[in-house]
Amino acid sequence: MIDFSLTAEQEALLATVHRLMEKHAPEEYIRRLDAESRYPFELYREWADAGLLGLPFPETLGGQGGSVLDFTLVAETIGRWGYDVFAVYGTPLFCGLNILHHGSTELQERWLPGLLAGERRFSVAMTEPDSGSDVGAMTTRAERRGDRFVLTGEKIFASGAGVDDTVITVYARTNPGAGHRRGITCFLVPNTTPGLEIRPVATLGCHLFPTTQLIFDGVEVPADQVVGDVDGGWDVLLSGLRLERISTSAAYIGNARTVVDEALAYAKERRQFGRPIGDFQAIAHLLADMHTKVEAGRYLMWHAAWAYEHGHDALLEISMAKLFGSEMFAEVANQGMQVLGGYGYTYDFPMQRHFRTARAATITAGTSQMQRNLIAGKLGLHPR
Repeated sequence: MIDFSLTAEQEALLATVHRLMEKHAPEEYIRRLDAESRYPFELYREWADAGLLGLPFPETLGGQGGSVLDFTLVAETIGRWGYDVFAVYGTPLFCGLNILHHGSTELQERWLPGLLAGERRFSVAMTEPDSGSDVGAMTTRAERRGDRFVLTGEKIFASGAGVDDTVITVYARTNPGAGHRRGITCFLVPNTTPGLEIRPVATLGCHLFPTTQLIFDGVEVPADQVVGDVDGGWDVLLSGLRLERISTSAAYIGNARTVVDEALAYAKERRQFGRPIGDFQAIAHLLADMHTKVEAGRYLMWHAAWAYEHGHDALLEISMAKLFGSEMFAEVANQGMQVLGGYGYTYDFPMQRHFRTARAATITAGTSQMQRNLIAGKLGLHPR
């Protein structure tokens, strides 16, 4: 039986995170960062000082030893301030967990203490101009030359890769003759490495975690910077996707809940024809549907987290939570814009930021089309 009640420790954790975010991430701060496309260094520092960067890591490494559900609850809470705010928090931790689970002891000792202390960040570079969901079409090459690999190629949509003190988790083809399951390797590449060019990519939303294009022109990487086995990068890649998609779904829920709260508050205050617009059935029913969809997404996400934490395969549950959560977020943000009318379209209200952020939800961390393929596959179907 699934018990969704929280422990006293979890309640205290969420209260701590909420207080921290209220104090250090007021709307004025988030709005300024969004307008300037600037990374929230100050907030990242606060997370580190509060021990939140160590939440999913074992106590033996200086972490908090938190559970999957602990991490998911924190993701939802931080997501209340914006999905891209959570991405700033979550992405370095996903990469760090890959080092924990697949990296050598030397790699763990070299990189994880700095991550937990807030002195180091991580980004991931997998997508290429001609390969996104189709990982098998990856063309970035890594050729072995003695005790080093030389990387040549191009990546796109590497969010956070240009931020100071960032190490990029790069997936590259090391065995052109093998299939993608045995021909890809995962490398750790500091973003100051010679031969690496980082170009900013302007996007509609998610400005707090600016994305980039990466050009690798003979970038040399020591062989001891390989995570996992050479040609075994597929296993590294897959191992982090499930936790990423659970917590990403949680952040969708958090941001969508903020959308509903802001739309509801506006509907209670905005008066037309002598009464609040929320008293008109068209708006009242719209808000009722928005609230219901957010709660439905939350229970799908919690079920996925519970299943994964208890050792189940959970691919079906995670894919459903990701699919529903992302499409719900996009739909609810669009409806929030409708409730606010013309004001939602102005930069004076945060609704437009939620709307811009939500549009990426059905694309990033696995498209809706790929989630449907995964779900269909678990149902015994073979979509082509």
